[in-house]
Amino acid sequence: MAQVKMPKLGESVTEGTMGRWLKQVGDAVGKYEALAEVVTDKVNAEIPSDYVGILAEILVGEGETVAVGVPIAIIREAGEEPGTAETPGTLGEAAGTRDAAHVTSPQGAPGAPSAVGAAGQAGAPGRPGVANGVVSETERNPNGGRFSPAVLRLAQERGLNLAHIKGTGLGGRITRKDVLASGLVQQGTASDDRGGASAYAVEAELVTGRHAPVESNPSSSMAAGAGTSPAERSGRSVAGADVTDAEGTRIPLTAVRKTIARRMLESKQTAPHAWMMVEVDATSLVRLRERQKAAFKAKEGIDLTFLPFFIKATVEALKEFPIVNSQWAGDHILQRREVNISIAVATPDALAVPVIHHADTKSIYGLASAIADLAQRARAGRLTLDDVQGGTFTVNNTGAFGSILSQPIINAPQAAILSVEAIVRRPMVQADDSIAIRSMVNVCMSLDHRILDGWVAGQFMKAIKRIVEGYNEQTPLY
Repeated sequence: MAQVKMPKLGESVTEGTMGRWLKQVGDAVGKYEALAEVVTDKVNAEIPSDYVGILAEILVGEGETVAVGVPIAIIREAGEEPGTAETPGTLGEAAGTRDAAHVTSPQGAPGAPSAVGAAGQAGAPGRPGVANGVVSETERNPNGGRFSPAVLRLAQERGLNLAHIKGTGLGGRITRKDVLASGLVQQGTASDDRGGASAYAVEAELVTGRHAPVESNPSSSMAAGAGTSPAERSGRSVAGADVTDAEGTRIPLTAVRKTIARRMLESKQTAPHAWMMVEVDATSLVRLRERQKAAFKAKEGIDLTFLPFFIKATVEALKEFPIVNSQWAGDHILQRREVNISIAVATPDALAVPVIHHADTKSIYGLASAIADLAQRARAGRLTLDDVQGGTFTVNNTGAFGSILSQPIINAPQAAILSVEAIVRRPMVQADDSIAIRSMVNVCMSLDHRILDGWVAGQFMKAIKRIVEGYNEQTPLY
């Protein structure tokens, strides 16, 4: 038997959330074939198999978050006989490792101890447990081997006795599906402190593929969602289905939404945000683009938008004030040598933040091409880890939605984030006191006040204003 572990998916990635298992227990697995999808705070990725064989057991359920290096599955390698017992201690080691590691269940909170570990330490009678991160002999599967950590935790959460559950896995091993299926029978006595019988039945339906009747309880705050198939519900969220009650619709958190929530909260709680805005006259830029966009589209096959011009201005301003291209590093400030611009790309499910690497070496055309490529692949779900790593400063094009003012949250650990608002034609008083219609745009910046003070931030924004207002018909695109 071979263990598949949560891989290290990037230099700063320390954990991953299981998004969806692409293989199920009993499926044949080829070398380098994708086993599951994993969601990190950087990008969604597939976990390939390093072995040829049969998927014998899944140790980490969909929606669970575990640290890098924690076993997530067991593969029976080619040549091993079905039902072959694992090397003594193999799964026990996996259980101990996983229990000691940072684990978050779909309904749990980051950093909270697993329910199995807590129950084992408390010595709850009649329930499986883990003491000090080690599965005891009483938690061994009577059909051979040990219970997996996922099975132990799920049984504890449901209040089920594994001795009364028949296993359908290899060699009679009890799987998560067996525990959930058994829970359907024992539903009247099983407890569920995460939403009552209805939430329990929904999860059982999604994991086992069997329909579980939902108990009608007027006093319960959870009720089954109507008019939605299990496939539609599972497609929206790993955690379960939308449920509707008198108060409204409760939408389970997807792994991506959990990651966004955690990262945004950490940024706001860690970095003291300051904010400023400058008003920029983009009239000459608008005229330049109007004259060039048709020929540019015909020649390059991509649209000439305003964003590459603002990114170019940002890059030039970063060269003048390199401290803005920095990050907080605990006991020092790291001023980055490379200028890599992160851009926000809206997708139907979430917000992706790919990176234009070496943006300071690119022309307007080079930036436009990079933006078009990253945006297309982000919306198609084809970004790689390299595409989302190494950003040093973020530019957000909120003006695309018609916004004229925004206060973005810093993309930690970067020092600042810039938002370019909508370009709006407005009457403006000129230097000679005349009034003229000009194309005006607000450029906003949130900054980490640990790194940047008002003076340098103001000078940086002033430089962006100067550069954008200096665009004219002679501005080179290549």
